Amino acid sequence: MTTDPHLLSLRIVVPPLGSRHGTVECRPVINGRDILADVFDEGPSADPRYLLGPDAPLHATDTPREVRLAEAECTEGCCGAVYVTIRREGHYVIWSGWRNPDEGDVDLPELRFDATRYEAEVRQASTDHSWEWPARTVARFLEERLREHVSRLAAWECELGAVSAWHWEPDQINVFLFHPCRSAIRKGRPWLQFRMTLPISADDPADQVERLEARLTAEDPREVAEVCGGSKEFADQLGYPWPGPPKT
Repeated sequence: MTTDPHLLSLRIVVPPLGSRHGTVECRPVINGRDILADVFDEGPSADPRYLLGPDAPLHATDTPREVRLAEAECTEGCCGAVYVTIRREGHYVIWSGWRNPDEGDVDLPELRFDATRYEAEVRQASTDHSWEWPARTVARFLEERLREHVSRLAAWECELGAVSAWHWEPDQINVFLFHPCRSAIRKGRPWLQFRMTLPISADDPADQVERLEARLTAEDPREVAEVCGGSKEFADQLGYPWPGPPKT
C-alpha cells in the first residue's frame, strides 16, 4: 500500500523589529502542520541563511545529509537540538533518522516528498527575500560581494567571518573579520576577531553596498574596528589592545 507524498512549506518567521524577543526562523510546515512545534520547545528553528540558498542543506542529494533544523536557545550542548537526515531516492525526497542529542530519537515518522515539488519549494523560499528589512538585505548583498572578492580583505590580512543584521538592531549591520585568517584558529596560531558596526539608511541597498564595500577595503578595516574575539595573549602578540570591561 502506498500513501500520497507529504507537502512541504517553508515558513519564515520574523519577530517585530526592535524587539529583543525571538529570532528569525525558517520553520518546516508539513501538510499544514508545524511539526517542530510538537516535539521541540527549547529554542527556535534555524535561521534561513543557514537552511536556504543555492547550496542549502535542505536540497536533497543521493548522499544522505544530516541537517540541524532547530537548536535550544541555551545551545545544543545544554538542552539539545533537532536533526533530520535528508536524501534523494528516485522521484522522492526522504526525511528520516530524526534525533535530538539531548534525548535520543525524536517522535516523528519518516516523511516522503515528491522530489519535484520539494525542490521547487526550497528554491522558492531561497529566492523570496520579501520578508527582509533593509539592513538584512544590505547585509546579504555585502556578504556576497565580499566573498566574491576575498583578495580585497586579504590585502589587509583579514578574512570575512560574517555580515549580520539582527532584528533588535534594525538600522545597522555588523561585519565580523578574522585576522590574520580563520585557519589560524585550527593551526593554533595567534588570531583575533574584529567587529565593525555600520549604520544602514533607507537608501537603495545596492548603492549602500557599493559604499560599504569601498569603505571596508580601501583602507585597513582593523584601524576602525573593535576586537571582539581571540584572547588578550593573542592581542598582545599581534599588537592590538584587548577590550577592557564595560564602563559602568
